[in-house]
Amino acid sequence: MTAAVLGVIGGSGVYDLPGLEDVREEAITSPWGEPSDALRIGRIGATKVVFLARHGRGHKLSPTGINYRANIDVLKRAGVTDILSLSACGSFRNELHPGLFVLVDQFVDRTYGRATSFFGNGCVAHVPFSHPVGPLLQRRIAAAAEAEGIAVHRGGTYVCMEGPQFSTLAESKHYKASNFDVIGMTNMPEAKLAREAEITYATIAMVTDYDCWHPSHDSVDVASVIAVARANADRAAQLVARVARDFPAERENCPAGSHRALDGAIMTAPAHRDPALLAKLDAVAGRVLGES
Repeated sequence: MTAAVLGVIGGSGVYDLPGLEDVREEAITSPWGEPSDALRIGRIGATKVVFLARHGRGHKLSPTGINYRANIDVLKRAGVTDILSLSACGSFRNELHPGLFVLVDQFVDRTYGRATSFFGNGCVAHVPFSHPVGPLLQRRIAAAAEAEGIAVHRGGTYVCMEGPQFSTLAESKHYKASNFDVIGMTNMPEAKLAREAEITYATIAMVTDYDCWHPSHDSVDVASVIAVARANADRAAQLVARVARDFPAERENCPAGSHRALDGAIMTAPAHRDPALLAKLDAVAGRVLGES
């Protein structure tokens, strides 16, 4: 059996993880380039936890400038089996108010300037992605929130825009009319890459604003987003700590198939695979490449 290791990716306003014990920093080298920051590795209770600041400490990286492939690769190399993504977002629904945590279960990708896959020419692969969030992991987050008295909304669609600008009014109204629930700039291609790496993924989308569609609220600005994000940070750390304390010792099989997402996914015949790309895939796809 595989030991469960909980990865936590901290978004805007979450650049550290209070409560992490026996902490050491490790800068893992990735063939995909530089990750956002060094990993902070420790434990909460009996669970090994690996924390990565998505934008880097000091928020030095824009959503487009994040090296998502390197981030997922180094988490995989650190043994992470499950990723809990903490992400600031805007809301398209009155009831999803600033300060509320939304456990989304679907994504719509509207990004266009990012590398979205570890695979490509020389090693082509297509992984199933109809259910991008691990249902057992999401269930554990919801149970931890209930135990800690933290309000969450289960379910919803997160639309990921390229940014770094916030939405136009026309875009915001369009997304609302499309029945999307929240909007952010970072969960794509992060969730796609996690699936390719066979890491189970779930998001805690932390609502900071109503985007710009809401007639009774001002347009989004950085000051208001960061103020709410910082207010959310303590509750986010409390929720993560409870998830970690109650986490299983061994990795659970994911009903969405994330734990074996690469089974049958690689299309390129072994004789036609690019050795240079295969070398970069040693951590992400080593399980299946070693079998072929």
